[in-house]
Amino acid sequence: MGCHGWNSGTLRWRLTALLGVGAAALALVVTLISTLPGNGASTGGTTPDGDKVHGTPAPVPERTGPDVGWGFTHTQYSADQGSAGATARVEGLLSRTALPQNQHIMGWGADNPEPVKGRYDFGAMDRRIDFVRASGGTPVITLCCAPDWMKGGTAGAGNTDWSQSALETAPTPDHYEDFAALAATVARRYPDVRHFIVWNEFKGFWNDSEGRWDYEGYTRLYNLVYKALKKVNDKIMVGGPYLVMDSVDPRQEQDASTTVRGPWGAMDQRVLDAFDYWNEHKSGADFVVVDGSSYTRDDDLLPDEFAATDKLTAVGTWVRRRTGGLPLWWAEYYVEPGDADDNRTGWSEDHRVAVQAAGMIAMVEGGASSGFYWNPEARKGTDCAGCLWTPTDTAGGGRALPMYDLVSRFGREFPPGTVYRTVPVARDDVPDVRVLATDKVVLVVNTLDRTISARIDGRRFDMRGYQVKWLRR
Repeated sequence: MGCHGWNSGTLRWRLTALLGVGAAALALVVTLISTLPGNGASTGGTTPDGDKVHGTPAPVPERTGPDVGWGFTHTQYSADQGSAGATARVEGLLSRTALPQNQHIMGWGADNPEPVKGRYDFGAMDRRIDFVRASGGTPVITLCCAPDWMKGGTAGAGNTDWSQSALETAPTPDHYEDFAALAATVARRYPDVRHFIVWNEFKGFWNDSEGRWDYEGYTRLYNLVYKALKKVNDKIMVGGPYLVMDSVDPRQEQDASTTVRGPWGAMDQRVLDAFDYWNEHKSGADFVVVDGSSYTRDDDLLPDEFAATDKLTAVGTWVRRRTGGLPLWWAEYYVEPGDADDNRTGWSEDHRVAVQAAGMIAMVEGGASSGFYWNPEARKGTDCAGCLWTPTDTAGGGRALPMYDLVSRFGREFPPGTVYRTVPVARDDVPDVRVLATDKVVLVVNTLDRTISARIDGRRFDMRGYQVKWLRR
């Protein structure tokens, strides 16, 4: 998780890709020209210093509080590149729903932001943030990962190792302050971005000698970044720790928690210990971020794929109790185990959407107010299991897929501050449905692979196998 779609480093933005892309791209041209000799900026691939604003940022979005709602994370291949017609189609889709969109600063479509200390390369990041602005979304930035020179690489070499192991390496302690300075530079460059997540999944923070997470090291890094961002603008919202909330089969694992458990398994106590340390020693947080799956670390769905989503409720309840009710975000959430390459292609799309909907309902029931769907990726073609839209490599691409319909509708119907209601469900003739309701809408999920007759909120209707249905009240 969190490594799916890491940046191979082989794709680079080219000026020819600007043709037909529009005003956002034109702003990039202006930025590039400003770096040429005689235009007041240094050469050698650097950008203007971090105090200068890239392009023309959109007005500060309405979502300036700690909650942003339900959206998605951009991965390696997204809709900021491709056929002009296809990218415009996705931009149009997103502009109608204003989904929050998360982007990492290095990897997952972004190049090394600081290949040499003090020399920046924000071209790819600029393009992504411009796309978020143009599509009307609330931009969220995840401050991961770190340039090579911060994690043991040769200083001044400007090299970037894009292997997965290198990308998942944390800065060394003597470079924590350098990473915090980079975070501040990013915040100054994108002043309309008000929500920042610190690091990703504790990457590189495992203590081999003690067999536990290096929560002391992560918390020190987090606190330095937190203070650096608040110094840039005290209205910036900062959250962590973005831990993977691993669960295990309690019959097989000695690290199984004795307190946070259920039919879905038991939490790994080492994760809970890491969370508690961060929570006790953090300098502050505007929201709390977790990541995880409904299945165990061994990819077991206990007792089945729908009931396993109850884990997401249990985790949220535990976290909210620990943090005094801080807004809870799920930076990533998974309900379908991946294969050896982290691809999730084993279910039909109806099955996938139904379990995803059940998982999102479970997160809400655990107190979550924001979440980001980790958008799968396909560079070309028409098939993309679980993707939000078809690949944008051709003019016919960029068309909404079933997961987009779920995520966008969920975000629209259940924004931050939603008041949820209980509705009557005739359990005698409905073996198992999942329901989430407000005064205006009811979301119903059939968890069976067969047609059922349901009586919900006083209405009877049929639902086909794995159907997700929205009812107006």
